[in-house]
Amino acid sequence: MNPGYLSAGMPCREFIFCLVVLAAIRPICMLPSMLHGCAQGSCYPATGDLLVGRADRLTASSTCGLVEPQNYCIVSHLQEDKKCFICDSRRLDHYGMQQNHRIDNVITPFGTVHDRKNTWWQSENGVENVTVQLDLEAEFHFTHLIMTFKTFRPAALLIERSSDFGHTWQVYRYFAYDCDASFPGVQHGPLQRIDDLICESRYSEIEPSTHGEVIFRVLDPAIKIIDPYSPKIQNLLKITNLRINFTRLHTLGDDLLDSRSEIKEKYYYALYELVVRGNCFCYGHASECAPVAGSSADTVVMVHGRCTCEHHTTGLNCERCEDFYHDLPWHPAEGSTTNACKRCNCHGHATKCHFDMAVFMASGNVGGGVCDNCQHHTTGRSCELCKPYYYQSRGRDSRDPDICVSCDCDPEGSESAGVCDGLTDPLLGLEAGRCHCKANVEGERCDRCKSGYFGLDANDPAGCQPCHCNPLGTVGSGDVCDQTTGDCFCKRFVTGQKCDQCLPEHWALGSDSIGCRPCECDVGGSLDNHCSPETGNCRCRENMVGRQCTRTNSNHFCMALDYYTYEAEEASSDSSFEMVSREMPAGRPVTWTGTGFVRVPEGGQLKFVINNVPKSMDYEILIRYEPQFPEVWEEAVVRVSRPRGIPTHSPCGNTIPADDVLTVSLPPGSRYVVLPQTVCLEHGVTYTMQVEFKRYSSRESVDSPHILVDSLVILPVHTSMTMFSESEHEGKLRRDAFERYLCRESGRGAIRQPLTDVCAQLICSLSAVLHNGALSCDCDPQGSLSGECDPNGGQCQCRPNVVGRRCDFCAPGTFGFGPSGCRSCDCNLEGSQHSFCNKDSGQCMCRPGVTGRHCDQCEFGHWGYPSCRPCHCNGHADTCEQRTGTCQDCRGHTAGHACERCTDGYFGNPILGSGEKCRPCPCPEGPGSGRNFALSCFQDPHSQHIVCSCQVGYTGHRCEECAPGHYGNPDQYGGVCAPCQCYGNIELSDPDSCDRQTGVCLRCLHHTHGPSCSSCVPGFYGNATAQQCRRCECDHAGSECHPNDGCECDAMSGQCLCLPHVTGKRCDRCVETYWREEGIQGCAPCACDPEKSFGASCNEMSGHCECRAGFGGRTCTECRELYYGDPNIMCTACDCDPHGAKTQQCDRRSGHCVCRAGVAGVRCDQCARGFSGTFPHCSPCHTCFGDWDRIVQGLGDELQGLAGRIQHLMESGAEEAFETDFRMLEHKLGMVQKIVDARNATTHTITELMNVMEELRKAIDDLTNRLTPLELELTKSQDQHSNLSAHVSELEQDVRRLNRSLNNAENELDFIKNSNYRGAYDTVREQHLQFQVAKERVNNSTEYATGGVKMSQALRLQAEDLAKRSQGEFERKNAELQNDLQELSNDVTLLDISRVGKKVCGGDELEPCETSHCGGPGCKDASGSPHCGGPLCGGTVTTATDALKNARDSEEEVKKAMALVQQLSREVEVAKSKSEKVKQQAKEVLGRANATRDRAQRSGHDLRQLISQIKDFLEQEGASPDSIEMVANEVLGLSVPASPEEISILTEEIKARVGSLANVDAILAQTTEDVQQARDLLIEAQHAKEYAEQVESVSKGAQTALEQAEVAQQAAQDAIQQAQEDIEHVQSTLELITENVTVPTAQLDKTEVQLNRFSQEMDELKVLHRSTVRRVEQAMDTSSAAKDVADEAAQLLAEKVHSKFEHLRQEADVKVIGVASVRTRANILQQQAQSLLKGAKDKLERLSDLEEQYEHNERNLAEKAHALDGLEEKLNGILRDINQQITMYNTCQ
Repeated sequence: MNPGYLSAGMPCREFIFCLVVLAAIRPICMLPSMLHGCAQGSCYPATGDLLVGRADRLTASSTCGLVEPQNYCIVSHLQEDKKCFICDSRRLDHYGMQQNHRIDNVITPFGTVHDRKNTWWQSENGVENVTVQLDLEAEFHFTHLIMTFKTFRPAALLIERSSDFGHTWQVYRYFAYDCDASFPGVQHGPLQRIDDLICESRYSEIEPSTHGEVIFRVLDPAIKIIDPYSPKIQNLLKITNLRINFTRLHTLGDDLLDSRSEIKEKYYYALYELVVRGNCFCYGHASECAPVAGSSADTVVMVHGRCTCEHHTTGLNCERCEDFYHDLPWHPAEGSTTNACKRCNCHGHATKCHFDMAVFMASGNVGGGVCDNCQHHTTGRSCELCKPYYYQSRGRDSRDPDICVSCDCDPEGSESAGVCDGLTDPLLGLEAGRCHCKANVEGERCDRCKSGYFGLDANDPAGCQPCHCNPLGTVGSGDVCDQTTGDCFCKRFVTGQKCDQCLPEHWALGSDSIGCRPCECDVGGSLDNHCSPETGNCRCRENMVGRQCTRTNSNHFCMALDYYTYEAEEASSDSSFEMVSREMPAGRPVTWTGTGFVRVPEGGQLKFVINNVPKSMDYEILIRYEPQFPEVWEEAVVRVSRPRGIPTHSPCGNTIPADDVLTVSLPPGSRYVVLPQTVCLEHGVTYTMQVEFKRYSSRESVDSPHILVDSLVILPVHTSMTMFSESEHEGKLRRDAFERYLCRESGRGAIRQPLTDVCAQLICSLSAVLHNGALSCDCDPQGSLSGECDPNGGQCQCRPNVVGRRCDFCAPGTFGFGPSGCRSCDCNLEGSQHSFCNKDSGQCMCRPGVTGRHCDQCEFGHWGYPSCRPCHCNGHADTCEQRTGTCQDCRGHTAGHACERCTDGYFGNPILGSGEKCRPCPCPEGPGSGRNFALSCFQDPHSQHIVCSCQVGYTGHRCEECAPGHYGNPDQYGGVCAPCQCYGNIELSDPDSCDRQTGVCLRCLHHTHGPSCSSCVPGFYGNATAQQCRRCECDHAGSECHPNDGCECDAMSGQCLCLPHVTGKRCDRCVETYWREEGIQGCAPCACDPEKSFGASCNEMSGHCECRAGFGGRTCTECRELYYGDPNIMCTACDCDPHGAKTQQCDRRSGHCVCRAGVAGVRCDQCARGFSGTFPHCSPCHTCFGDWDRIVQGLGDELQGLAGRIQHLMESGAEEAFETDFRMLEHKLGMVQKIVDARNATTHTITELMNVMEELRKAIDDLTNRLTPLELELTKSQDQHSNLSAHVSELEQDVRRLNRSLNNAENELDFIKNSNYRGAYDTVREQHLQFQVAKERVNNSTEYATGGVKMSQALRLQAEDLAKRSQGEFERKNAELQNDLQELSNDVTLLDISRVGKKVCGGDELEPCETSHCGGPGCKDASGSPHCGGPLCGGTVTTATDALKNARDSEEEVKKAMALVQQLSREVEVAKSKSEKVKQQAKEVLGRANATRDRAQRSGHDLRQLISQIKDFLEQEGASPDSIEMVANEVLGLSVPASPEEISILTEEIKARVGSLANVDAILAQTTEDVQQARDLLIEAQHAKEYAEQVESVSKGAQTALEQAEVAQQAAQDAIQQAQEDIEHVQSTLELITENVTVPTAQLDKTEVQLNRFSQEMDELKVLHRSTVRRVEQAMDTSSAAKDVADEAAQLLAEKVHSKFEHLRQEADVKVIGVASVRTRANILQQQAQSLLKGAKDKLERLSDLEEQYEHNERNLAEKAHALDGLEEKLNGILRDINQQITMYNTCQ
C-alpha cells in the first residue's frame, strides 16, 4: 500500500538533488582539488551522506505508533476510497515494515533497492513542536541537507547546529510561511553576508502537498567567498550535532472550525528522505577518514569520523602535531599551503623535543623546536655543538653518534703534544680538530708528508724530504711520490719510476690529466689496439685509413647491414610468377629494392642462391614483402639447403637439420618480417634458400590469394661477433650502444634511414671485421658520375634515371642506359599497357588500335583516343579529327560531322545508301556562275520545286531581285545587290524607302534628311549616321527662339543661340555679374553695392550679392540680421545682453533691445524702474512704489497715446487746419511731462497733473471727433488703392503664366509636327479613355453609398468615434508611460558607465579624462575628437583596432602572395611558350628528316627500276654489242660518291641532320621497324579495326578497375587520416606523461602508484598503436587489391594486344601497298591503347604516393614506439632513483 498526497506541482527529486549538489559543491570547489592528495596543499575527505551508518545516532522527539497503533488519514483525491491508515512503529519485522514509520526510514540505504514511497518517518498526529536530531561522534564538515516530505512541508521550522557535542547551539536558518508571525524579529532574506541569520519562505508554501523538498546550503553560492579558509567559514561548516525543529504544521483551516481529534489525524510531519551531506572535519590535513574507536565500520559508504591525518598531524580531527614534530606551531592547512608540522632537527642526538615560542620568534619565525636531553657528547638547541674537550669531526654527518671525538694528533708530525683546535672560528683562525703540523707535514693528525715530500721522521725538523719526478707524467702540479718509498705517482696511463713512459696501447706523453692518450684503434678497422707511441697511428686493415682506422680509402666503402640482399626478381621458381615493376617516385624514397616485386600466389615457392657469405657465423633471415590482403599470411616456410655436411670444428658445427626449417607468419601491417631464429652460415659455401608461402589465412576466404615479395636479406647477428662480446667491458659498451641507438633497425626496412654517427661507426667496424677491410665501390663507369661512393653503404652517385648501388641499370619506366643516364619512357597510360618500355628502344607496349612510340595516337582512319574507333564519313572522306571524330576533307560538296549534308549552294541527300549526291542550287544559277545569290536551297518534297534561301539583300523565287533597302543589277553577270547607304535611317521593309536602281534614300527616319539620311533636320542635332538626332534643348528664357519654328541649335554640337549676357549649351546660365530674374527674358545685372559687397558677382538664381560684415539685402544696401543703423553710414551690432533681452534682434533704427520683465537699458543690462538689486538679479521694489508707479505709468501711457495721435494728425496733413489746437496741446503736454519727470511728486502737483490731463483729454476728444470722418475717408481711399494694386499684380501674373503656357504649347506643337502624329494621336486617345474611366470611378465613389468616398467618410466617422472612446484610455496609458519613462530616466542618470568604459576603452575606471591615456566615455583628445582606447589599454576598442591592423597586414601579405603567384604564372607561361617553340622546332627537324628519308626511298626505287630495265635490256635477244657498250658507259658515267672525301662530306652532312633530331636512336630504330610493320599490316587493316572495338570493351573493364582503385585510395586516405589523429593522440599523451614524470620529493610515497598508472597508459598507447597499424594495413591491403585488379586488367589488355600484334606480324607477308596509310592507322591504334593506360598510371602513382605516406606514418609510429620504450626505461630509472632516495632517507646514509 502506498498512500499518496496531492501530486500537483510535485518536483523531480532527482533533478533538485543534482542542483543542490552542484550548488553545494561550488564553494567547496573553491578549496584545493583532492586529485593530488595532501602533498600539494590542503586536502579534504570525500563528501557523503552523514546519516548512512548512523541510524542509532538519529533521533526524533515524536514518532507515530511507538507506544500503540495510531490511526492517521491523508488529504487525498475524492475518487480514492481509502483515506485512513494505521501507523504501528513497534514492529521491526518484515511484515510490519509497511506500518513502521520510525526515523531511520529517512536514511537512504546504499547497495539495496529502496522504494521511498513505501517507507517514511511520521510524527504523531497534531503535534507541532517536533525535533529531529543527529548526534555525530566527531567533528564534521557539513555542506547541505535535503528533506523530502510525504505531507505538506512545515509551515515553520528552523535548523540548528552544535560544534561542542550539544553544549551550545546556533541557528543556521529559519523557514516559515509567515516569518513575521512564526519568528518575529528575524531578518528576511536574501543573504547579504554568508553568516547572516535570516528567515526564508520559499520552502514553506502549502504546495506541493507531497514530495515537497526543503534544501539548505551552508555556503550560499550567490555569496562570493573571498577566503574559504577563514575561521568564520570553517566554523560555519564545522558541526558535531545537527537539529531540525518543526514548529508549525500546515493545515487547510478545518482544525479551526472543528476541534475533533479526527481532524488532527490528517495533520502531522512525514519525511520520505533526509540527506545530510558532509565529510569529516580534519582542518585540511586528511583526505580520508577511518571509523572512530567503538563505532561500526561495516558500512562501506559511511562517512567516518576519525581523520587519517597527513602533514605529520594527529588527533581525532588532526588538531595537534605528532610527537617530535614541534619545530613549527600547529595550524590548519590553507589552500596550496599545507602548514604541515615540521620535524625537530636534533641531528639524531635526542628523542624528544618541545615547542618554545620565544625561540620561534627569536629565529624570525623559522623554527621553535628545542631538543631535550642531547646525547653523544653534544649540546645546544638542536644538539649541534660538541661538549668541551671534543671537536666536531669534519668527515662525518652531523647526525652521526660519533660526531664529537677527542683530539687525535700524530706526535711525530705535529709541533706540540697533540693539541688541536676545539672549534672553528674564522676570526680567530681556528678550525675544529685541527692539529698544528711541521713545515713538510700535513693531515688532520699531522701524520703524512705533504705532496712532493716523503719519509716522515720525528728527528727531522721539517718532517719530510722532497721528491724528484717528471712533471709531465706525474699526477698533480710538481713532484708527487710515495711518502714511504719515494716512488713518483704517475698519471693514469704513465709508468716508470720517474713517470716518464707511456703504458702499452697509449701514446703522446703530455701535460694533460691522464698523461698519455689511449690509441683507441677502431675495433674493426684496425688489426689490434697497438699504435705508435709518437704518432698514435694504428695498424689498419686493407683499404682502411685514418689514425684510428675509422675511414675507408678512396673508392671504398663500409657495407650497410642489408648489403647481402637477394632480389625476388632474380630468384628461381618451379612456375612462372608475374614480375611487378614500379617506377621510382620523384623526390620521395622508394619502399622496395631492385626493380619491383614478384607476385607469389598461395603455395608458391621462390629459391634464392646464397653464395657470398662473408664470414662463418649466425645470420638473421629477413623477408621484405608488400601485403595484398588485410589478414595475416599465416604460414611461410624457409628451408636452408646445404650442399654438404657441416664439419664439427666449424662455427656452425652445432646446427641440426631442424634448425634449417623456419616457419613465420607475415603480418599485414608490416613490410618485412625477421624469422624467429637465426641460421648459421659458413664462408665459401653456396646455399639454396627455398621460401614457400604455404597458407594465407584460415579465417577469410579469398580467391587466389597472393603476396608481393621484394627480397630476402641475410643480416649478420652482431651478438655473435667478438667485438660485441659481453665478456669484456668495451664489447659490452659497443653492444649496449648498438642496441640503444637501434642500429640493427637500419637494415630491416627498404627505406634508407639516416644513420646516427654511433651506428655508422659501429656498422663500419662490423663490415671491416666481416670483409677484413673496406669493400671496393666498383661504380659502373657509364651509369655513375664518378668512381666515388658513399662510404656508408657504398651507394654510387648515379646519373639521371639510373639506379642500383653500382648505378648499373635503368630505373623502371626508363630506357637507353648510356653515358648520359637513362631517359623516361613517357608511355601514355591511356594508350599503353603500362608505364614501362623496352629497355633498349624505349618502345611502349601499346593497346590495340593505338600506335606511336609513346602509344599516344590512334591509327589512320580512326578517332577517339584512347578508345579508337573507325571514322564514319558516309564514303566522302578518309580521315577524321582525332578527338571529336569530325570528318576532314569531305568530298562531293558534302559537309558536316559525318559528311552527312551538302555544302552551302548545293542540295541533295549525301548519306551513304541513299543513292543521291549533292547538286548545285539554281538561285538563279549554280555556285561559281557569278549569279548565285542563295545561302542554301532545298527541294520541296511535295511540289519537287527548288526553294532558295536567299542571301541578305536578295529576294524572289530564284533570288533574282534586290530586296527592299538594297539596290543593284543582279540580272547581269557579276552584278550584286548592295544595301542603300542610309545609315540605318530608313525602314528596310518599306519597298519605297530608297531607289532600287540608284540607292538614293527617299523616306528618312529618326529626324534625318538628305540623299543618304546623313544630316539632322533643323531643330535637331547629333550624329545622324548613328540614329542619334535629338531635339535642341534650349532654354526659352535665354535663347533666340522663333515663335513658330521653335529654337534652333548647331547641328553637330547642339549649342543654342543665346541672348546677351546668357551662356551655356542650353543658354540656361548667366554670365558673371548677371542673374536670372523671374519674368524677364535674358539675365539682369547683379547691381551689387561696390562698397558694401565683396565683388560684383551674385547668386545666379536669387541675385543675392556676397555682402561685407554688417550689411545685407540682395544688393548689400541694408543692415543684416542682428544689426541696426543706417546702412549708408554704418551698421552696428545689436549687442543685446543675453541675460536681460528677450531676443538678440534689436530695433533696426534705434538699436534698443527688447527687454525682459524687470530689466531696462538700451542693451537690457540694468534693472528696470521699480526693481532693485544688481543685474541680472533684479527684485521688485516695495508695493507702495508699485502703486504710485502704476499711476505715473498710466499717465505716461496716456501721454504717449496723445503724442501719437498728434503725430498721426501731423502726418495725415491736418497740421495747418489745427495748428492752434496743436500748439495748445503741446504746451499742456510739456507741463505734464515736467510733472511726470519730477519723481518727487506731491499732492498738489498730482492734482494739477490730473487737471491738465483732463483738459488734454477733452481737447484731444474734440480733435478726434473732428478728424474721425476724414480718417474714414482716407482709409477707404487707401483700401481701394490697395485692392487695385493687388488686382493689377494678379493680372500681370496671369499674363506671365499665359505667356509661359503659350510658349510651352508652341514647343509641343512643334514637337508634334516633327514627330509621329499617329503615335501622338494614339497616346492622346488612350489618355482620354483612361480619363473617362477615372472620371466614372470618381463619380461612382462620390454618388453611391458603396463608393470609395462614402466608405472613406464612414470609416473616418468610425475612426473619430473610436478615437474619442479611446482618448481616455490613451491618456491614462500615456501618463503611465510618462511615469515609466521618468523612472527610466532617473535610472539612466544613476547608471555608472565607468565599468563599461573600462571594458571598451581600457584603463582605470576612476581615472579622469585629463590624466587617462586610455580615455573613456565623453573624453576628447587635443583636436576635440572622441578619445577611447590606445596602446597597452586592453579594451575592446584597442583589441578591435589591433585586429583591424592585423587584418590589413594579412591583406597586404595576401596581395604580395598574389603578386608572387602572378609573377610565377607569367614565368610558367614564358616557359610554356619556350617549350612549345622547342617542340615546334623538333617537329620541323623531324619533318625534314622524313622528307630526306622519302627522297632516299624514291631514289632507291628509281635505282631499282633502272637496274631492272638494264637487266631486261641485257637479257633481250636483240641486244647488240654496241648498245650494250653504250648502256655500260652510261652506267659507269653515273656520279656515285666513291671517293673518301665525298663519302666523308656525305657522312658529316648525315651526322649534322641526325644530330638535330631528338631521340635519334629511337627514331632510327622505330623507322626500321615501322617500315617492316607497315608492310606486314597492309592486308590486316580490317582486322585491326575489329580488334579496336574489342579493345574498347577491355578498356571499360580497366576503367571499372581504376574506379575501384580510386575508392580504395579514398579508404586508404581515411585510414591514414585516422592514423594521423591517433598519432596526435599518442603525442599529446606522451607530452602529458613527460610533464608528470618529474615527481617532487614530497610525493615519494605516491610515485610508485603514478608510475603504475603511466605504465598502463603506455600499454594502452601501444594497443592503440597496433590497432592504428592494423587499420592502415587494412587500407593498404584494400588499395593493393584494387591496384592488383587494375594491374590484371592492364596485363590482360597487354597480353591481348601483344598476341594480336604477333598474329598480324605472322600473317602479313603479301603486299607492300599503302605503306603510309597502314602505318598511320597502326600508330592511331597504338595511341589508343596508350591513352587507355594513362588513367591507370595516374592511379598507380596516387597509390605509390599513398604507399609512401604509409611508410612515413609507419616510421613516425616506430619513432613514437621507440620514444615510448625510452620513456618507459626513463621512468624505470626514475623509480630506481626514487627508491634509492627513499632508502637513503630511511637509513640516513
